[in-house]
Amino acid sequence: MQSIRDNFERMVKLSDAEWNIFSSKLIREEFPKKNPILKAGTIENYLSFVEKGLVRYYIPGEDHDRTFTFVFDGEFTSGYDSFITRLPVTYTIETLAETVLWRISYEDLQDIYAETKIGNTIGRFASEGLFLKKTKRELSLLNESAEQRYLNLFTEQPQLIQRIPQKYLASYIGITPQALSRIRKRIY
Repeated sequence: MQSIRDNFERMVKLSDAEWNIFSSKLIREEFPKKNPILKAGTIENYLSFVEKGLVRYYIPGEDHDRTFTFVFDGEFTSGYDSFITRLPVTYTIETLAETVLWRISYEDLQDIYAETKIGNTIGRFASEGLFLKKTKRELSLLNESAEQRYLNLFTEQPQLIQRIPQKYLASYIGITPQALSRIRKRIY
């Protein structure tokens, strides 16, 4: 739980009283590898912080799934659109490794917003981080070639290359595994 406080305190200083209110609402959950955290058609009830692990977001398909993001240690994860609208998601979130999440429910977060000044700041930082990650991904898909997206991953997020199966990387970049193999051959 200390890693969450450390993460928050990179953005804003928390008093012990504020931290105690917030941390009293957190639930620690462990998930095995290849376990769904949120299934398509359900409503997201949690904002989660990844203490340890690896999470993949994807749109299930008949022929193949389309991966659109990954979340690592020290990052927030949530079907955030569903979390704030209270409507079902059209995608699935699953673990790709054993994962430990610290979670706060929608209702508990609303209580923290009402009870503390710092709660709104924490909520804003979490939502801004999720928004910025989403925007960067969209701009990459619109402005860069598949090869450039792969090279960016290689330099900006080397953990992706090391920890994620090639079929998921290819889907994330928006190409087939065969096309990714050709790109990798050109680069190496």
